[in-house]
Amino acid sequence: MSNAPNNNSQSELTKSSSLTAINNQEKTVSVPPPIPPKRLSHVKKPKTSFSLNIIIFLALSLVGIYTHLPWLGATCATVAFILAVRQTAPFIREWIGFFLTPEERRALIGSLGLVISLFILAKYVGVYRRINVWLTQFKYDEFGSWAEWVGALGQISIAVLAVYVAWQQYVISKDLTIQQNRITQQQTIDTYFQGISDLVLGPDGLLEDWPQERAIAEGRTAAILSSVDPPGKAKILRFLSRSRLITPLKRDSHLGRVILDGAGGYAEDREHGMRVINLGVVLAGNNLMGQDLRWIDLSDANMIKSNLSRCDLSKANLSRTILVEATLQGADLKRTILFYGNYQTATPRDRTHEPNYETGEYTGAVVEKADLTGVKNLTEENRYYCCCWGGEYTRSTIPGGCQGIPNKLENN
Repeated sequence: MSNAPNNNSQSELTKSSSLTAINNQEKTVSVPPPIPPKRLSHVKKPKTSFSLNIIIFLALSLVGIYTHLPWLGATCATVAFILAVRQTAPFIREWIGFFLTPEERRALIGSLGLVISLFILAKYVGVYRRINVWLTQFKYDEFGSWAEWVGALGQISIAVLAVYVAWQQYVISKDLTIQQNRITQQQTIDTYFQGISDLVLGPDGLLEDWPQERAIAEGRTAAILSSVDPPGKAKILRFLSRSRLITPLKRDSHLGRVILDGAGGYAEDREHGMRVINLGVVLAGNNLMGQDLRWIDLSDANMIKSNLSRCDLSKANLSRTILVEATLQGADLKRTILFYGNYQTATPRDRTHEPNYETGEYTGAVVEKADLTGVKNLTEENRYYCCCWGGEYTRSTIPGGCQGIPNKLENN
């Protein structure tokens, strides 16, 4: 009889030890391995400054001119010119990309090519040779007195002044036109806001979006997004996102009406929900550089080749968004949602598979060939995901590098 309690205690100890071992195994399995740390050697090097070298070589070229040493002056001036071109070219390229639209850049390059090619063709046709012969045979003593020259210069000065005044009038007129266009655009956007609200809201202020109403709302949205500038696009996206018109909402399976969440809003359903307005490919190739896109739901949108440089994407939802060849240089990705679930099991969206929002499979953004140079506040999980599914080009642009992180896109 005395051995029974001992046997019971031993069995209890055995069970507790086995449970402890099982719990330890579960903890060991559930804890994912750490993300490899950032490698500063993989960060793109900042732009090198050649200012001191330019000053030194310019000083040496001046010394060469003063001491009558042509080889010193010419060599140093050439080196200073090359260094100056290397230092100013990125800033000139950035300035041109910011102030000139692609159409204006094409027109400018075409005009310069036209003028320069005409000058080169004039040399081979013989225009310069004929002008040189005419100047050689010209009799300057018969040209006229100095008074006539001064009078001609005065008339030329008056003509130049008139051109300058006309140019200033053009600039002022252009600024007024731009301001008027902004006012007109804002009125158009306000009309769009009111029209969408009247279209999808019922008499009681509740969301009532039938299929035809959703189709009309999508058509209006596509039309206005193609006719406004980047700040106008950002305003429209903020309106649509904050009013939850582009968020998948949970609906009644019979009537298709949205379901309330019991907290004063509409229930969200990522797996089977339906949006009032589906952006689709409306934002593909759009320029949204430098815009405020915080908290905006851009999930499932096709933003291929879009320019999101220097955008504030804090807490924006980019899950299942197509960002192939998109530019995100200098964008703020603080707590931006690129996928759901675990970063190790998350994969980009796929046409043939349904997303799994628990494991993260097929819930991620497509970031292949995206430019992430200089992005700010990129979390370690998002860096791991982008390194895995961005490909070689995207991996080379990610701040912190991708050393130790597998390239799952190439392996698949």
